[in-house]
Amino acid sequence: MHPITHPSSARIGVFGIGLAAYWPQFEGLKERLQGYQREVETKLAALGGQVISAGLVDTPPAAQAAGDLFARENVDLIVCYVGTYATSSQVLPAVQRRRAPVLVLNLQPSPSLDYPNTDTGEWLANCCACCVPEISNAFARSRIQFNVVSGLLQPTTGAANRYYERAWAEIEEWVLAANVQRQLSYSRIGFLGHTYPGMLDMYSDFTMHHAQLGLHVEVLEMDDLHSRVEAVTDAEIAAKVAEIQATFQVVQPGRDSISQPVTTEGLVWSARVACGLDRLVADFSLNGLTYYYRGLDGNRNEEVGAGLIVGNSLLTARGVPASGEGDLKTCVAMLAMDRLKAGGSYTEFYAMDFVDDFVLMGHDGPGHIAIAEGKPLLRGLGLFHGKRGYGLSVEFKVKTGPVTILGMTQTAEGRLKMLAAEGLSEPGPTFQIGNTNSRIRFSLDPATFLNRWAEAGATHHCALGVGHQLGKIKKLARLLDLELVVVG
Repeated sequence: MHPITHPSSARIGVFGIGLAAYWPQFEGLKERLQGYQREVETKLAALGGQVISAGLVDTPPAAQAAGDLFARENVDLIVCYVGTYATSSQVLPAVQRRRAPVLVLNLQPSPSLDYPNTDTGEWLANCCACCVPEISNAFARSRIQFNVVSGLLQPTTGAANRYYERAWAEIEEWVLAANVQRQLSYSRIGFLGHTYPGMLDMYSDFTMHHAQLGLHVEVLEMDDLHSRVEAVTDAEIAAKVAEIQATFQVVQPGRDSISQPVTTEGLVWSARVACGLDRLVADFSLNGLTYYYRGLDGNRNEEVGAGLIVGNSLLTARGVPASGEGDLKTCVAMLAMDRLKAGGSYTEFYAMDFVDDFVLMGHDGPGHIAIAEGKPLLRGLGLFHGKRGYGLSVEFKVKTGPVTILGMTQTAEGRLKMLAAEGLSEPGPTFQIGNTNSRIRFSLDPATFLNRWAEAGATHHCALGVGHQLGKIKKLARLLDLELVVVG
């Protein structure tokens, strides 16, 4: 198996702020604030960020130097740790050079002060809230995107500790969102073949993705895959067959009239195509793949296209999401969900159940088998509905419990736009037709939910992932500067 590498974690530029005039007036204040800043930087690194520290900034020239550092280091997120009061003129230059999103940390060291016995020096060591409105105003008027997290710097006892836990949970989500934003911006997504003819919602402008997300779309021909499938060795096929047999449960034909047995020939062909996909991903350094090939008269490329489902399911589980029908936007959504550690399975709306009030969601073709409830099934199909060819298909439902769907669409003005909703994957019978399909209950009834989702201008596909991810998705949308509609 060819190794798949992903971009590194986000580069986080950190600077603390204070007022140089205070240092000679209050002995030890500067050193104390520098110690607090080191705590913040250590925690950010532990949360998965690469910290680029500009130290404690206390003058306009120091802020300019910090700005130069952040630009030079190409940081993805700038964290302004507010240690004490500082004028906004010595803060703004630190974020103007790189113009990355800014996270302002308004973290007070003490949960409460002994007011009658607190002197000015002690107050200044805790007065981080004082200048947060001032610097926020400067950022807003300078059109710099910023967000504020307020709470406690350190854990404490009693009810006040919730302000520590809440603040650092928020900060953790910001770091994860920054990691995902960086990985998206450095991703290479293969576009193999073309979009399914007539699906106008999925037609997409490659330049729009390059411009708004920073990713690269690598346009591929079916011949690029075909040649690699032909070059696969017998040893590679044998290893892939063993991997497939260990990953999937092979099932006999079901009640569906198009069901067929899983034959040795079909298994070997799917394994060969999967090995060709591994080579394609490695040779083009792909982080994602979207594909469709209509085929003609059973030609060789049609046979390759019909054998993609198993291999692309394995790729998706390994962190290279594969979306069918040439849906680039949903591939991006799947990539984001995967990097949020939620999976992200290629999904559409199958049916509304008005008796038990859930929506059946799934798709033919590949799915994120790493988030399957139980062992995914391998089923033979005599045809793929609406497509040419025949072969092996994958069937499973996502894990029961909290889930999130994330859609990527675009506006009439050419801006990418995100849609999201949280729900619950429930146990119960589903179709046995060689497709992924899950019973998803949303906070709204099925009719109201579909109305709201469609009215937001959604496409008919989305990424279905496990866990409730809205907090992280909201932060990712902010970092990407994309509109987000939450349904429910």
